[in-house]
Amino acid sequence: MSETVTATLYVYSRRDCHLCDILVEALLPLVRGRLEVEVRDVDTRDDWREHYGARVPVVEFEGEVVCQYRLDQASIEAIVARYP
Repeated sequence: MSETVTATLYVYSRRDCHLCDILVEALLPLVRGRLEVEVRDVDTRDDWREHYGARVPVVEFEGEVVCQYRLDQASIEAIVARYP
């Protein structure tokens, strides 16, 4: 029986962003099977582009910024711990 994923981390990113690639690569193994990860390209929507500008990557959870530019592993682990 597979577990039901109940929450999503949003990563605001853009194409050809080296920091974004590094963050996503490090994030996925930390949350696998416990949280969804949705990568959102800020250049696909005007409101995202205006809000984030060059300030990517940004990880959000439940409307709050968890980390930006670099992965905050401790913060991610604290979120993951809430979803056994």
